[in-house]
Amino acid sequence: MVSVTALRDAQNAIIGYLLIGTDNTARKQVEAERARLDQVLHDKNTELERAKFAAEKANLAKSEFLSSMSHELRSPLNAILGFAQLMETGSPPPTTAQKASIEQILRAGWYLLELINEILDLALIESGRLSLSLEPISLSEVMLDCQAMMEPQAQKRSIRVNFPEFTNPLFINADRTRVKQVLVNVLSNAIKYNRVGGTVNVTCSMTAAQRLRISVQDTGEGLSAEKLTQLFQPFNRLGQEASTEEGTGIGLVVSKRLVELMGGQIGASSTVGAGSVFWIELDLINGPEFVDSTNDRLALLQTQVPHHTAQRTLLYVEDNEANMLLVEQLIARRPDMRMLGAEDGIRGITLARIHQPDVILMDINLPGISGIQALKILREDPVTAHIPVLALSANAMPSDIERGLAAGFFSYLTKPIKVNEFMEALDFGLKFAQSASADTNKEKEA
Repeated sequence: MVSVTALRDAQNAIIGYLLIGTDNTARKQVEAERARLDQVLHDKNTELERAKFAAEKANLAKSEFLSSMSHELRSPLNAILGFAQLMETGSPPPTTAQKASIEQILRAGWYLLELINEILDLALIESGRLSLSLEPISLSEVMLDCQAMMEPQAQKRSIRVNFPEFTNPLFINADRTRVKQVLVNVLSNAIKYNRVGGTVNVTCSMTAAQRLRISVQDTGEGLSAEKLTQLFQPFNRLGQEASTEEGTGIGLVVSKRLVELMGGQIGASSTVGAGSVFWIELDLINGPEFVDSTNDRLALLQTQVPHHTAQRTLLYVEDNEANMLLVEQLIARRPDMRMLGAEDGIRGITLARIHQPDVILMDINLPGISGIQALKILREDPVTAHIPVLALSANAMPSDIERGLAAGFFSYLTKPIKVNEFMEALDFGLKFAQSASADTNKEKEA
């Protein structure tokens, strides 16, 4: 690169020229290298975008597949477990041999449901789609819930479970449902792999200023150092595959991921012949500030509804014949209720307008319009807008439940039906309907 400058005298006449020559090779090389790097970076970014798009598409496909499989597996399970529960509590009661067979059906069915739930949990965690609600949780309340859940299992094996007593309230920063899931899993293993007549000790200790450790110690056979290193691996039952104890090898993996998502840690130590200790560490947090406010639904539950003998009507919208028959038999046990059935959303809307049922039970996956679309039509019609609509669906992914509640369902029940839970939800809906009806009558009188 050459630059030329004219040299002038005082009268501005040119008296010569100044020539400056610069070797531009290095700058050209730098510019060429920069252009090459810019192109490489552009290509890499394009490649990453494509990979991200492919990963998101794969995750979406995986989630849709899991949701579909969950629905397909839960639908037949609903019939199996529902009718087994009906047989177990039927009149006349089953014979001893029949009761034993029913218990085996229920045991296998609930175990299969547990396996489905664990696989779905693990898939949701790995795809980053599991949402947690971290809040101050009373540790004593969680422990009492776990104690009530674990005592029947422990009593069957004559195992004593010792829970800590809390003199002062302690609150942990966790998701209530998930922390109970983790504790129940660890406690269940401590009972399951304990010796008959053994003990399980649950203790709490501080490991740091705001860090609490919950330890669960059993008196089982213990684990070798080699097996300890294999803990928290999916489908690894550490040589227990041939034992009579049921297990998937997924529970501890899910527990580890959940604890870590809640900002905690989980670990274990063991001595062969003496037992094992599984521990969970979570952050302590200040307790919640309670506000004196009234929740509308809670207030409805506490309202004293006058007793009356008039029959209440349930409209069930369901295209699966077995599910319809199951709910029909459940309602037949209640002399205060009668049931109407519709096999699709359009017929369900028509029957709701004609018969004005007290409560509607709605499946989501229906022929023609979906349960959510049917709910929207019912909500927009002044004739049916006041009727509480409960969802009963095999779509049991957290996103499905959130979507259903956001759409306006009074409550969202998942299949397979748990009879007690179903009856409680139904009673809750009836109380709401009765309260709403009383309010309407008062307005008319006024």
